[in-house]
Amino acid sequence: MTQEQPVVKVKDLVQRIGKKEILKGISFEVASGEFYGIFGHGGSGKTTLLHIIAGIERFTGGMVEVLGFNVRKSEKFKKYQGIVTQQPSLFRELRAGENIDFIGALKGVDMKGAADLVERLGLKEHLKERTSALDAGVYKRLSLACALLGPPKLLLLDEPFSGIDLESQRLMLKEVRNFVDGGGTCIGCFSGIEVCAAVSSCGWLKDGTFTPMDPSALREKWEEEVTKLYEKRDGENAESA
Repeated sequence: MTQEQPVVKVKDLVQRIGKKEILKGISFEVASGEFYGIFGHGGSGKTTLLHIIAGIERFTGGMVEVLGFNVRKSEKFKKYQGIVTQQPSLFRELRAGENIDFIGALKGVDMKGAADLVERLGLKEHLKERTSALDAGVYKRLSLACALLGPPKLLLLDEPFSGIDLESQRLMLKEVRNFVDGGGTCIGCFSGIEVCAAVSSCGWLKDGTFTPMDPSALREKWEEEVTKLYEKRDGENAESA
């Protein structure tokens, strides 16, 4: 990847599952050092899109390049990325600290900054706890710590703040900003608008169609969608009354 190349380039991406078209010709780019937000309601295709970028899911048509690698032809980009998935992905039988050590060993990365990372994410007091016993917020913070070991060049987040406490959200968002400010690139999928002010670029995914837009324009779009939703519900309630 040259200095001018985007970290992620998606062009005319199509994904079909059976007869259903999940992603409909999506195109966008993410530059180095960006915190890029993919926003949309549940079921809009955000996770599918992120999984394709991560190399987890194959796709029907189009082109995806990550760090200069065509994801159809190479998996070399995977060693430069970290990911926090929506579903639990850590080793439940291990203690929190053991997960960090084991995943670091699997990645073959420098663990020099791991202790500071643990401290910043408020995990020090939880290192000896079983991962299966952690509450949702601590688990997500641990997932982020494991994803940031190395650190990677690209960080992928799938609904990282869903269902967790505000303090965990604050610590995680601060660490993501530290990562980006240090030269890393992050792509996150969000079904809530709260993080909109923190992203540098973003887009709206609805019914398989993706529209890149400015964060301020996205907030207006979100408010418009919420208004439509309430109007639809009010209309349905009036008809059933």
